[in-house]
Amino acid sequence: MKLAASSAAVPHTGTSPSVFDSLRALVRSRDLVWTWTLRIIRAKYEQSVLGWLWAVAQPVAQVLIFAVIFTFIVPVETAGAPYVLFSYAAMTPWTFLSTSLTDMSGAIVDNLRLVTKIYFPREVLPIAVMLARFMDFLVALSLMVVLVVYFQVGLHPPLLFWLPVLILIQFAFIIGVGLAAAAANTFVRDVRPALVLGLQLWFYGSPIIYPVSAVPERYRALYALNPTVGLLEGYRAAWLNQPMPLQWVATSAVISVICLVLGYRFFKKSEMVFADIA
Repeated sequence: MKLAASSAAVPHTGTSPSVFDSLRALVRSRDLVWTWTLRIIRAKYEQSVLGWLWAVAQPVAQVLIFAVIFTFIVPVETAGAPYVLFSYAAMTPWTFLSTSLTDMSGAIVDNLRLVTKIYFPREVLPIAVMLARFMDFLVALSLMVVLVVYFQVGLHPPLLFWLPVLILIQFAFIIGVGLAAAAANTFVRDVRPALVLGLQLWFYGSPIIYPVSAVPERYRALYALNPTVGLLEGYRAAWLNQPMPLQWVATSAVISVICLVLGYRFFKKSEMVFADIA
């Protein structure tokens, strides 16, 4: 696991290191991040018959259910795009976000014995969890490619630019919120179940199964403060070759960076007492 080598990255002096020292320690621990990510992936799939197919099972099942409802029972306007494609374009990044935050919230509590015995950058644990879920996300995106080819939407050059940009914004948001949740859950174990409930409600407050046009226009500016609005609409626009909602994407980017800074600072201030909680 290379924990011993990484444990010397930042001396554990009992005082909180600066943000820049912590970031340098995290960069030096990149091998540990990758090793722990692979450990999570192996543990998840080594005894699985379907293996990586589980990465697409959840979003596909949800999209199929919603496609029946919102195509044949309560039709939803999708600007001419097939509903399956319209919904799956947003469902895959949402699944990445929700599963990452859920898993990250328990990353420290689930490894308290390790945290109390060896010093290493504690953020390695939740970040590795997110990267493991990111592998699932990439598998799910491969099906998205199949869908856009099948429905003859085509892969357009703007997708190659916007997809990495949106992923980076989503990384910032997930890491910020996930680190804060992981630290808070160490002190109050109600955080993880509360987060799961919050994500269920958040799902219906995000443009996944319906378009933003379904939201009354007078409320859209307020609605766009939900950081998933710019992200999900951005993904959808990139895949479907629609105009990019730049203002919403920019709003999501600003909120994501703020969450990253605040979440990381909260985590680093909290980690000094992680060992005392075990």
